[in-house]
Order: sequence, then C-alpha cells, then structure tokens
Amino acid sequence: MTEQLTNAEARFSEAPPRVSEWRRFCRVFFARRLVIFGLLILFLLFITAIFAPQLAPYNPYKQDLRSTLQQPSAKHILGTDSLGRDTLSRLIYGSRTTILVGFGTTAAAASVGVLLGLIAGYFSTSIINMIIMRTMDLLISFPMIILALFMAAILGGGIQNVIIALSVATIPGYARVTHGVALSIKENDYILAQMAMGSDHLRTMFRHILPNALPPLIVLMTMQLGNLILAEAGLSFLGIGIKPPGAAWGAMVNDGYRYLLRNPVLSFAPGLAIMLVVFAFNMVGDGLRDALDPRLRGLL
Repeated sequence: MTEQLTNAEARFSEAPPRVSEWRRFCRVFFARRLVIFGLLILFLLFITAIFAPQLAPYNPYKQDLRSTLQQPSAKHILGTDSLGRDTLSRLIYGSRTTILVGFGTTAAAASVGVLLGLIAGYFSTSIINMIIMRTMDLLISFPMIILALFMAAILGGGIQNVIIALSVATIPGYARVTHGVALSIKENDYILAQMAMGSDHLRTMFRHILPNALPPLIVLMTMQLGNLILAEAGLSFLGIGIKPPGAAWGAMVNDGYRYLLRNPVLSFAPGLAIMLVVFAFNMVGDGLRDALDPRLRGLL
C-alpha cells in the first residue's frame, strides 16, 4: 500500500517535459507542403523584386513600335505588348509594385487599425469606444474593393493614392480584430493586477495587451497581403491604379485582354503571377494561423 502511494505521488510530482516554443512552431508551420511551396514562391518574388534590373533582359519602359505584339521567342521569351515593350521585363518590374503596394498598405492600415482597436477595446465602457467602433462599422459596411474604387477615383491614380485608398478600406478589419482581442485580454488577472498596482494606461496597453494580441494580428496581416495584391490588380485592371508607364500586373492583364485570341500570353503571364502570389500568401497565412494557435502550445 505504501509503495503504491509512493508511486502515485511520484507520478503526480513529475513536471511535464519542457517543450521549445520555437521547435513546436517550426514543426506545425512546416508540416504541410503547401506552406513550403508558398514560402518558395514568396522567396522568388522578393529575389525578383530586389534584383529586377539585373534579371530583366530589356528596359521595361522602352517602346519599340517595330516589334509590337510579337509571339514568344528566344529574343522575347514572353513576347512583346502593343507598344513593343518586353513582357517578361515588365512582369519582373511589376513584382516591385506588388510588394510595395502590399506591404505599404498593410503597414499603414495595421498601424492605424490596431491603434484604434486597442484604444476602443481598452476604454470599452467610454464614449471613445462607441465613436471608434461605429465609424469602423460604417466603413466595413462597404465592400473593400468598392470603397477602394471610390477613394482611388477621388484621389486619382498613382501608387501613393492606391496605397491610401486600400489602407482606408482595410483599416476596419484590423480595428475589429484588435478590439475583440483587447476586450478578452483586458479581463485577465495579470492585467487587473497591473491596474491595481497603479500602472498607467499607455503602459498597460502597449506593454501587456498589445504583445499578447500580436499572434492573431500577424495571421491577419499575412492573409490580407494576398487580398491587397488582388485588389491592387483589380484597380490597375480598371485603369485607376498604377499610372502608365509603370509596370503593374493588373494593368498588364488589362492591356493584354484585347489581344486574348491573338497573343494570350500577354494576359495569362501576369494573371498567373497574381494567382501564384495570392495563393502563396494565403498558404503562409494559413500555416501561421495553425502554428500560432494557442490551443496547440505545449504539443510537439
């Protein structure tokens, strides 16, 4: 009897094995091949954007009216457009526009949206919360692409105005997610203890609530990148996005669809690039969501 009690006490007194959070993250994140494929696509995208001048065989903005609408050949791998510009070169330079719009919009929208959501969630019982969240409800009632079209039509084309338009359209998503997470975190005991110790509002919000709200926000940012790239392509396709002669994949699809039967690669090449990049960001975002899921912590 004594021996059985001793064994039982030993079992209960044993501490669970310590699990490395980094090992658990890598194991879950790299468990699916689609996530690895998405990372490979994004790696190629960044390499292409960084070394675009070295990789592009021709000047993407130089017109050659004697070589218009050429079929793919050894000289022009993806042919030329209606102005004689090399399609492959413009596709390579278009990756820079994609990255700039995607990450620029995400940074601007996340900064404003997270700040507004954090303030509204922390002061949940005040009029500040009501004003911020009702404004976000008003903005989110419009579809993102419609609101972006409206803003872009007012501001005009150009990469800066496209970033502003898409940022305004995506701020409500970040604000609502941050607001919900902040409301939940604020009720934890360690936050109440900080308040009882006399910690000021800024310290509580930015040192204790915001760091614990980052995992779902990181996932949201990654998932939004694909949507923003698709939205920028849509704006460029409609002629409101990047101004010519700037290289943008959506504008290239718009320029090429008129010659779809004669030279389909003019639209298919940038369309395929948009599809692969959006797919890659979605797969990486999905992998991050699984890896950062708190329900999986402590598991290998």
